[in-house]
Amino acid sequence: MRLRPASRQRSPAPPGAGPPARRRPPRVFAGYVVDLDGTVYLGDEPLPGAVETLARIRDAGSRLVFLTNNPLRSAASYAERLREFSVQAEEREVVTPLAVLTGYLKEHHRGAAVLTVAEPLVDQSLAAAGIEVTSEPSAADVVVVSFDRTFDYTKLLRAFRAVHKHGAVIVATNPDPFCPTPDGGLPDCAAVLAAVEACTGARAEAVLGKPGPQMAAEVRARLGVPGAEATMVGDRILTDVAMSRALGMTSVLVLSGATTERDLAGSAVQPDYVIDGIADLLPGPPPQPRPVREPQPARPREPQ
Repeated sequence: MRLRPASRQRSPAPPGAGPPARRRPPRVFAGYVVDLDGTVYLGDEPLPGAVETLARIRDAGSRLVFLTNNPLRSAASYAERLREFSVQAEEREVVTPLAVLTGYLKEHHRGAAVLTVAEPLVDQSLAAAGIEVTSEPSAADVVVVSFDRTFDYTKLLRAFRAVHKHGAVIVATNPDPFCPTPDGGLPDCAAVLAAVEACTGARAEAVLGKPGPQMAAEVRARLGVPGAEATMVGDRILTDVAMSRALGMTSVLVLSGATTERDLAGSAVQPDYVIDGIADLLPGPPPQPRPVREPQPARPREPQ
């Protein structure tokens, strides 16, 4: 049976209401913005029902955009990874902090030299966009801070000198404190940013990614669906749910990633709907498992 998207204004939760009980949205939306880490997959495996649910969204004729605050992969790499999980995805449907970062720097710091506290992909992305990258603190106009598993004292010292001594401004790729993984998570961009801000006494000029206005504008342009006819699905209250509010979208929080029931109960920001996982997103019977995909060649394990 083919699902038909409906268009209807949502009713906001009354002020002071407690965390909503587990319930799925009663309708199919014209557009879906779907987080990746902790929502579609965790580590190297798709979460239960993810492949089938995303296929049903496609079958309904709804628009779909994938969104992540994780800058460790390019949009093309994320799309390829989703296809490895048997999820239909194109590069243009994936929004990452890297495209938002290059756009922000070109708009607000055109011609500036950038020193990064980041993994190599950030440097490569900036250079490919025609932005000068430097490792010399005295030459830097901007220090870009990102999720960096290679963060060390040398990087911190360079950032400190660029900001404290030479007056560079700080721009961060995303506000996440940790990235969810099967073994409990990894310190993310906010942890690195805290170290840079602590020693320099400066504060980031901009923190990009969800739920910031730069990422919101990119998502709005890619989705092409009015906010009232779309929903955002993710595992974080302060990024996914907050961004859905900024875009005027219905929010669906999944409890399969970073947010626990205790986090939800103590949060001033509440989603419209709460579900255990993406398998519960659509109305109707639970999705039937698709045929098991062929085993993929072994590859180095990379936290996402």
